[in-house]
Amino acid sequence: MGNSDYERKIKELQMLAEYRKELRKNPQLRFLFFELTQKCNENCIHCGSRCGENVPEELPTEAFLKLLDKVAADFAGSLPMLCVTGGEPLLRRDFFEIVEHAHRLGFTWGMTSNGTLITKDVAKRLKEAGMATVAISLDGTKEYHDKFRRSPNAFERTVEGLRNLLEQDFEDVQATTVVTKQNLGSLEELFQVLYDIDVDSWRLLAIEPIGRALDIPEMQLSTKDHFALLDFIRGKREQGYPVTYGCCHWLGTDYEREVRDWYFLCNAGVYTASIMSNGDIGACLDTDRRPETIQGNILKDDFTKVWKERFEIFRTPLSERCAECKGCKDVAFCEGGSCHSWDYDNDRQLVCLHRDR
Repeated sequence: MGNSDYERKIKELQMLAEYRKELRKNPQLRFLFFELTQKCNENCIHCGSRCGENVPEELPTEAFLKLLDKVAADFAGSLPMLCVTGGEPLLRRDFFEIVEHAHRLGFTWGMTSNGTLITKDVAKRLKEAGMATVAISLDGTKEYHDKFRRSPNAFERTVEGLRNLLEQDFEDVQATTVVTKQNLGSLEELFQVLYDIDVDSWRLLAIEPIGRALDIPEMQLSTKDHFALLDFIRGKREQGYPVTYGCCHWLGTDYEREVRDWYFLCNAGVYTASIMSNGDIGACLDTDRRPETIQGNILKDDFTKVWKERFEIFRTPLSERCAECKGCKDVAFCEGGSCHSWDYDNDRQLVCLHRDR
């Protein structure tokens, strides 16, 4: 990276650091996640939410509809994007009732899914319900994907779901891939699969030390592996392909803006809030669910008031709680990293490419 590029990045990062300070004082609700269910028709090895295990009692339809009405009224003129997820959200019998109501209220909405339930008819109905974007998980070619998802024929069903969605001309049909030590070396092969399908974009992210992935440390990427992944993405972007790294983690000045469109900023609690399947209010759904990270519950708390008056744990730099972070040269740009990979028991970042290189 030349001096002029480095200087430009530093200047932009300094501007972002100042913006982040103001954002904590005046957060902007840009993304509202609805975790409709923790039920899933797959049993993924790495699942961050441990879906399918001890599924909590789910909110009734009326609770989701009522919350949509409230958010539409309280945030009129600046509605957040509604991000529908699970578990597998299509397992909710009232899925279309909820998203069609959101569409009528003027919400832009998208969905995260494993794609296996998306027939041609489902894809058509998603289009009619106003879905704008969709992210479908595809973690490798057939043998790896089926084993990773612990679901027979998952690969074929997911690819079929992608093809059915692409026929409907959505704004963005994205494939997402969790990268582990086991599939890092076969990304080029998976790229060719997705190129042939002609997905609109491909989002890659490293497996995170959360949920069931905590039980499989042998799948975690080393720092060297992380950089190999970032080099792969940078190479594809230089060739003009719509490949990106996930929003997670500060990557250092060599990679920031090289592998995604903008610099790292953890959205939890400043841009993003979530409603969990039991009604709990949180920030990023991947964040450890514990008393200090749960901000309330929509069955007893006013969501808008919670958004405006709570979330302090997410609006205070994580770096203020960590001696390692305070001494880092990049602390002004990273500020402790992502909330979802923070060790809340020991107040340190579990994934730090600067510390562990």
